[in-house]
Amino acid sequence: MIKKEMIAMLLAGGQGSRLGVLTANVAKPAVSFGGKYRIIDFPLSNCINSGVDTVGVLTQYQPLKLNTHIGIGLPWDLDKNIGGVSILPPYEKSSNSEWYTGTANAIYQNLEFMEYYNPEYVLILGGDHIYKMDYEVMLNYHKAHNADITLACISVPMEEASRFGVVITDENKQILEFEEKPEKPRSNLASMGIYIFSWKVLKDALIKLRNQPACDFGKHIIPYCHGNGNRVFAYEYNGYWKDVGTLGSYWESNMELIDLIPIFNLYEEFWKIYTKCDMTPPQYISGDAVVDKAILGEYCEVYGEIKSSVIGSGVVIEEGAKVTNSIIMNGAVIGKGTVIDKAIIAENVVIGSNCRIGDGVMAPNKLRPDIYAFGLVTIGEDSVVPSDVVIGRNTAISGVTDISDYPGGCLASGENIMKAGELL
Repeated sequence: MIKKEMIAMLLAGGQGSRLGVLTANVAKPAVSFGGKYRIIDFPLSNCINSGVDTVGVLTQYQPLKLNTHIGIGLPWDLDKNIGGVSILPPYEKSSNSEWYTGTANAIYQNLEFMEYYNPEYVLILGGDHIYKMDYEVMLNYHKAHNADITLACISVPMEEASRFGVVITDENKQILEFEEKPEKPRSNLASMGIYIFSWKVLKDALIKLRNQPACDFGKHIIPYCHGNGNRVFAYEYNGYWKDVGTLGSYWESNMELIDLIPIFNLYEEFWKIYTKCDMTPPQYISGDAVVDKAILGEYCEVYGEIKSSVIGSGVVIEEGAKVTNSIIMNGAVIGKGTVIDKAIIAENVVIGSNCRIGDGVMAPNKLRPDIYAFGLVTIGEDSVVPSDVVIGRNTAISGVTDISDYPGGCLASGENIMKAGELL
């Protein structure tokens, strides 16, 4: 019988609806990050750097790009005969066929996968955070405290604690109480959505709560286990961790990479972040180009000016174009003379010449002010913007647009263009 000390189950099926048009056609963990990577590269790299060589990746929403990126796991040294990486979509069973309806339900539907490896411990991970963590250190903490469940936790500002599940612990970090997104939090120690379970405890809880609608770890499994007398501990993490679930946090975490001394270092030799890399030509920066405080991806071509921005692979910045405070993802083309400020432009977008993007006074977005905020212009993948248009702030565009979509050649601040079939 195969026996693994710890396997990882990586939840990567979420839509990431707060990222708006960026996730209209792609799962959140597959969204580009840092000019070279995708968000899922971080937990996968953490696994192999921590000695966890068996990872089940649970996919559901728009999985094609994610599945293609992971492949057989070669970039992360997870292409193994025993273990390695396995893609685990919902599948048709003999009795019924159903989507994953909650984080714990997704894990429950893959009990057979976990039983095959007969692990002592199971590591539950989300696929949508930017961080570096040694899971082996967390496992040693779990063992030392004779814990049944260990939650990775991080201190957050008290004014932000209501956005998280927070825990109250004793002096030994044993968890006494949980509060799921409390209005008036009594603690600022927030769960990171990273859990280590002793396998028998996890298996029992998943089976006992298998009929719970939308079964979730934070809302159902962990409170159930705690109520049954299981030993639940908090492992306090003190490094960089960013939930990139909103356009603002996603933009901010990319901008932090270009600081002179970045608080999150992608270039450390001892804890590398691995990703799928195609055989590509080198970058080209023309003699007239200006690049200041920027990350440039492979085989991009720069003829214009870039400042304080993150530029993905294969991007073309044409003559006279100026890009500042922006994220331009793989394969995008920015036309001649176009000026862009504080925008997130997704993969394979084509923007015409002589546009002004991120221009004008601030106004709240008329349809989704909770998503399209932070003064950003957000343009979804494969979109086309014609030449000679002005686009204001807190705006969103998705689809192939032409000049008739812009009254007077303008998309005012707070407005949106969503072509047929596109989602806000």
